[in-house]
Amino acid sequence: MLQLDAVKYEMPEIRKTLEEVGDSLDLAGMRARLDELNARIAEADFWNDQKTAQKVLKEKKQIEDELGTYEDLETSLSDLDVLIEMAEEEDDESLLPEIEEAKAQIEKDLEAFRIRTLLSGEYDNNNAILSVHGGSGGNDAKDWAEMLYRMYTRWAQKRGYKVKVLDYQDDEEAGINSATILVEGDHAYGYLKNEKGVHRLVRISPFDSSGRRHTSFASVDVTPEIDDTVEVEIDPQDIRIDTYRSSGAGGQHVNKTDSAIRITHYPTNIVVTCQNERSQHQNKEQAMKILMSRLIELKEREKLQDLKDLQGDYSQITWGSQIRSYVFQPYTMVKDHRTGAEMGNVQAVMDGDIDLFIDEMLKSSKEAE
Repeated sequence: MLQLDAVKYEMPEIRKTLEEVGDSLDLAGMRARLDELNARIAEADFWNDQKTAQKVLKEKKQIEDELGTYEDLETSLSDLDVLIEMAEEEDDESLLPEIEEAKAQIEKDLEAFRIRTLLSGEYDNNNAILSVHGGSGGNDAKDWAEMLYRMYTRWAQKRGYKVKVLDYQDDEEAGINSATILVEGDHAYGYLKNEKGVHRLVRISPFDSSGRRHTSFASVDVTPEIDDTVEVEIDPQDIRIDTYRSSGAGGQHVNKTDSAIRITHYPTNIVVTCQNERSQHQNKEQAMKILMSRLIELKEREKLQDLKDLQGDYSQITWGSQIRSYVFQPYTMVKDHRTGAEMGNVQAVMDGDIDLFIDEMLKSSKEAE
């Protein structure tokens, strides 16, 4: 059975890859750390400090998930070995489809696990706050911003992540001016962090009666959601808080009360908005959380010890050369200009199939370290 021989030939390489992933994780160290955490949780005073307790439980779950995935892959490989052995002993070709399907699933799960191990940044396991802003290009740019908003929402939902709309400012003529969502799930920020930048659209404009091709731009900003265990001090004199009437898709108070909040941070000129919570107080609380997350991410990127050292205009921090182009006409192609990754099925990409670009950028960043 030549097909079975081919599978057997590839098995050692698959197992070697899994072992290399295990070595990179330091499984022994993870198990020792898990024992430490379990011992800490068993202490009588564990719940006296709620913030610390939550941090410990979060780390415990993360380690258990990593170890569990590794052990599941080991079990799947062992089960496949048994299946191959049965097919050989009984000379049963009917088992070949099941063997090939199991091998393909293991390779898929192993590659996804290998990519996940690349997410080792301080905030990579956090939820992500993602904002889309229409750029130059008039109605096309606003429509493009809405298309990107849908693309990222679809991507998150396909991964089983929860999506919460924090701010949504639609335009009277087309699309949206901007939108901000909270993507909740394991490693959400780690996967999305490299989506930050300018995204370029080339297509025949539906807003042009002459049917001409237009190029338009939208920017994407991504920051980790900072939990309560991270303390950020913001000088009240460094910010201005404005209220305004909510607009677009939102809660029960939309277009009824001045419940929306806009916060401007003077030292960096960062502006954040929130309008989709039920009250002005909740919108202010969420907007402050977004501001703190952006300042922490900015401080990390600038490698600064103190937020006071952040000066200058960061309001257009994502604007510059595009990171990715989406061409609808005269041909269909999505190309990431940082890694060279390409996909011809542009509709699949717009439906949230962007893992190729995410994975290639993560691998590229790791190689560059």
